[in-house]
Order: sequence, then structure tokens, then C-alpha cells
Amino acid sequence: MTPQEIRASALDSNQIGSSGLPGVHTKVVFGDPSRPNFYTILLFVPPHTTIQAHSHRDDRIATVVSGEWHFGYGDHFDAKSLKTLPPGSVYSEPGGIGHNHFARTDAEAVIVEISGYGPTDTHYFDARNDPKSRESK
Repeated sequence: MTPQEIRASALDSNQIGSSGLPGVHTKVVFGDPSRPNFYTILLFVPPHTTIQAHSHRDDRIATVVSGEWHFGYGDHFDAKSLKTLPPGSVYSEPGGIGHNHFARTDAEAVIVEISGYGPTDTHYFDARNDPKSRESK
């Protein structure tokens, strides 16, 4: 996809493979993250967003496209454990409950390209942090 085609494509309303937080959006670039196949999504995260510890069932690899992404691994959000990843940085999100990760943005929005082999999902380490569980209350 060209940058123009990406801009023209629709945002994914299902947010599969995303944190599910209000304001965070995804665009499917390739494949279908809800099915057993290779997929690539673009994750758009607005400024001043904190994503609590969560995991995905599939192994994923990510590249920071724009903005400064602060990323860490662990069972709870820990600002001291965040590593600052500028554009061009690559990191992994190992699949499974034992490999939780968290992130934050500062004053600028961040775009991250994430690829994996679906189906993917999102499980929050602490269910109270899951936006879907907050919506159902």
C-alpha cells in the first residue's frame, strides 16, 4: 500500500490486536488479524496515552513508524522500565500470558506497524484495566 492508499483506507472499528482504548485506532494493511494467517496492522496512538500491561496470543514484531514510543515488559505499568523507541525502532511482543507489555506516548501521537500470525487478541494482566470490561459495567 502506498501512503496515499493507507490514508484513504478505513480505520478498523473492531480494533482486533489493539489495546481497545478510546482514541487508539488500527488500520489493517495486510491479511485479517482475526483469522489464522499473516497480518500487518498500523496502530495509531494519540498523545498522552498510557496502555496498561497486556498480552496477545500470537508472537508479534513491531516497528515504530512515527513519534516517540515508550515501551516496556512486565505485569504492571512501570514508568521506570520504559524504553524510549524513536522512529525506525523495532521490538517484539512475544505471545502468551507470561509476556505482558505496556506503553505510553508523550506530547506527540505515535504510529506503530505490527505484524503477526493470527488470530490475535488482547488480554489485560489486570482485568480492571481492560476497556471492554469497563464498557460492560
